[in-house]
Amino acid sequence: MVKIVAMGDNVVDCYLSRETMFPGGNCLNASVFIRKFGGTSAYVGAIGRDPAGDCILAALTKEGVDTSRLRRLDGPTAYCVIGHRNADRVFVTFDLGISMFEPTEGDFEFLSGCDAVHIGQSSGLDVHLARVAGLRPLSYDFSNKYDKIKIERIAPLCFLASASAETDEQQDAVDLMGAMLASGATWCLVTRGSKGAILGSDAGIFEIPAAKVDVVDTLGAGDTFIARTLFGLVKGEAPMQLLSAAAIEAADTCSYHGAVGYGVPIDLAIDVDAIRLAHPDL
Repeated sequence: MVKIVAMGDNVVDCYLSRETMFPGGNCLNASVFIRKFGGTSAYVGAIGRDPAGDCILAALTKEGVDTSRLRRLDGPTAYCVIGHRNADRVFVTFDLGISMFEPTEGDFEFLSGCDAVHIGQSSGLDVHLARVAGLRPLSYDFSNKYDKIKIERIAPLCFLASASAETDEQQDAVDLMGAMLASGATWCLVTRGSKGAILGSDAGIFEIPAAKVDVVDTLGAGDTFIARTLFGLVKGEAPMQLLSAAAIEAADTCSYHGAVGYGVPIDLAIDVDAIRLAHPDL
């Protein structure tokens, strides 16, 4: 069975309109989605000993994600306050809390026993990417944080380099993919929101439109696409086969609130009313 470890960021996404917080974060989401797709997954990260941390741990446990390398530390769990415009998520404010951590030798030993490792750019682990890539195939999500220098530094380490296109132009997405592959990434995935995604390697470029869905909430759709693509690549699925599955799964994520569900009432030391007043349009 495919085993993938996600190491890095987590957060509780706080929805103002619903007064609800949901487990989230690129790496945490990936670990949950890998299990949903039928793989074995583990999450390596840090959460606080607080209600937000309880929310995250409960979701991971219910989904069957291995949490043996999950730390619970003194201090607040990371959070992000989310607003929405026409079902599309808007990031209002955030606090990283104690989610940034330094991997231990035990963590690196743990990674050695998996088929691939996923890390996102929000994880603060870029200085460790070379070591991780030397152990197991590395999946890295650039999100929309990339420039020529970062691509040249990180893409050569990647089995799968993923990014979100910053414009609606297809050629920009193709050019971004070309830069990733030319720098040494084995595979590159560029997600384009409602316009679908493209996946490329030495074997060529493959494109899939977005699957149709009545959108409730787009949060986590990109993470879904990345996780399903990585899962399919590790399994050895054909590019169009895995892209088709990824598009369907990403659409499903858009059909409910929160990236992975498991919402609970917001229980954080933040002034939600003040945030609402400052952002009345969300």
